[in-house]
Amino acid sequence: MIEINPQTIRSPSGDELVVLTRAEFDALRKVAAEAIEDADDIAIFDARMADLRNQNDARLPPEVTAAMLAGDTLLRALRKWKDMTQVHLAQGANLAQGYISDLETGRKSGKPKTLREIAKALDVNPAWLGA
Repeated sequence: MIEINPQTIRSPSGDELVVLTRAEFDALRKVAAEAIEDADDIAIFDARMADLRNQNDARLPPEVTAAMLAGDTLLRALRKWKDMTQVHLAQGANLAQGYISDLETGRKSGKPKTLREIAKALDVNPAWLGA
């Protein structure tokens, strides 16, 4: 880091002014920019930690993401990840197996209450299903 050796002078109105070299000024700007970036990173970290504490972490498990990349819908990937059949999921959510099939294929989208019941049956974060 550059050493700062400011000089002071008086303006015609009597104000004390600080005079820096361009290198000193640029070094101070760099430090200030890094401090702002650090503060932003800390704020993001704090928000993510609060989400984790409040169980609002909406990240999907890697296995679910991989299944989706391979072509599964989110619901199908979650169901397979939990090693459940459509019948077992339907029973756990008090729905018909055909309705689960319609949700998995995208023929139906499901209301928030229904998606919360499915999330409960899957024992997953309802935010993953948009509920």
